[in-house]
Amino acid sequence: MRPSVAVLAYSGMSLFETGIVTEIFGLLRPELDVPWYRLTICAPAPAPVPVLGGATLHPAAGLDFLAAADTVIVPGVESVRADPAPEVLAALRAAHARGARILSICSGAFALAAAGLLDGRRATTHWRYADVFRARYPHLDLDPDVLYIAEGDVWTSAGSAAGLDLCLHVVRTDHGAAVANAVARRLVVQPHRDGGQAQFIEAPMPADADDDRIAASLAWALARLREPLTLADLARQAHMSPRTYLRHFTRATGTSPIRWLLRQRVQASLPLLETTDAPIEQVAAAVGFDATVTYRHHFTNAMRTSPSAYRQAFRARD
Repeated sequence: MRPSVAVLAYSGMSLFETGIVTEIFGLLRPELDVPWYRLTICAPAPAPVPVLGGATLHPAAGLDFLAAADTVIVPGVESVRADPAPEVLAALRAAHARGARILSICSGAFALAAAGLLDGRRATTHWRYADVFRARYPHLDLDPDVLYIAEGDVWTSAGSAAGLDLCLHVVRTDHGAAVANAVARRLVVQPHRDGGQAQFIEAPMPADADDDRIAASLAWALARLREPLTLADLARQAHMSPRTYLRHFTRATGTSPIRWLLRQRVQASLPLLETTDAPIEQVAAAVGFDATVTYRHHFTNAMRTSPSAYRQAFRARD
């Protein structure tokens, strides 16, 4: 049976965030041979919803459908200084009480906070709304410096494009790394950005010859993950000193070379856990960890579970 995904439409919304959700969950993907999602756009009232740019959206269902969906996505709110309508909050609470997975993109975290779904959880939102969020919800644990936070069954993400990262994380959680990577390739985006990555980096896209050399060094490293790689190796490949390379790398990616390498190795191990019965020791060695205990440590930090538990959970989903 295809899992249902409901996305909330609201007056004055941007179609970008809703478009992200539609592209990930609404487009049928028979080539992947997994039960893909059944997406429905919902609204509080059976009437056209005005959106940015002068267009109108005609939602297919109301809040009853949203409250009954398997996954509910709130792509934003009309105002970060006022609560959504009571019936919207009631539908979110009802969905959560049923066991639905609740997601927010950008300012949608304000709706989740107003519904009480973020109590006792870490959450994030767009960095520009952080001060307003803290003023309105001082009791909540807000981290505005990350792309997304998947905590329990309530997940929040930062502005706009971070919603794409979160939606791909849903696919990865539900269907594994290979399927998520296939969707990312079709979208021509990175298969995975760590949720803990900084929201704002100085130069997110290559802007000059130095950044092109950084990009080339990353491609070189990805082809050699099982080899012992150091900052000096990467810098040498980019024809830079380690100090210069570190500065350009951080400016271009928002993280450090070592953290990036660790994350890539963990990600490279996911298909091995999902599709083979290789012992954890072999998986660790295949992706470049010199010790199994080191692999387990970094895997647990990145995935919030152990390699063995991840493998068992993935096989159980099958």
